[in-house]
Amino acid sequence: MGPWLRAAGLVLGSTLLFKALQRGLRRLPLPAHVRRDPTRAWRWRNLLVSFVHSVVTGLWAVLCVWQVPEMLRDIENSWSTSGYLLLCFSAGYFIHDTLDIVVSHQSRASWEYLVHHAMAISAFFSGIFLGRFVAAGMLSLFVEVSNIFLTIRMLLKLSNMPAPALYRINKYVNLVMYFLFRLVPQTYLTWYFVRYVEVRGQGAFLIVNLFLLDAMILTYFSRLLRSDFFPDSCRRRGGKDAGEKFLVD
Repeated sequence: MGPWLRAAGLVLGSTLLFKALQRGLRRLPLPAHVRRDPTRAWRWRNLLVSFVHSVVTGLWAVLCVWQVPEMLRDIENSWSTSGYLLLCFSAGYFIHDTLDIVVSHQSRASWEYLVHHAMAISAFFSGIFLGRFVAAGMLSLFVEVSNIFLTIRMLLKLSNMPAPALYRINKYVNLVMYFLFRLVPQTYLTWYFVRYVEVRGQGAFLIVNLFLLDAMILTYFSRLLRSDFFPDSCRRRGGKDAGEKFLVD
């Protein structure tokens, strides 16, 4: 079996794994507030799958860099089997989630997810099939540690559970994790690419991808601050923050 075919098989296997996980999660009971609305029910299960992906991928990414610290110094050429498998695993999740959004007729409401997923899939595929910038993909997946707490936030809001203390604690933990595992790694990646990566071919493609992701991350950060720490500004803008449903992934 050729390396490209093997990689395609790993990505497909990951996609099917997340589909099986989604089917399994359908057996779990839904909160009363979620159960009454089909869209909320779909969103709840979608977020549960996202939560599992974030826990596994975030911890896996941190472990990969801890095991092979030279990946921080040579983002372009350093490589590990675990990191390669991580990219295949995460690419499979993004393919699954894209299909889930489209098949469930949520494309219009979740278009930012689709844009993000297209960027992630294309970037991961370039690392998987070309064998370069695998470390960059792993560092970008540090964001999934932050997504654990973003997803908890979204689940609490979606379920309408009366748990203000839990939400308040998660709000501050979420802010710290957003800074440590989303803003810091993304800043380092951007600095590294601008300083060391040649702007042509795969390098040019990933730099453009990275700059677009930078803009999205800063936009999400602004929305998060307005929604959780400056809610009055959201009310003056006309009620619920329009971008709130796009805060996760």
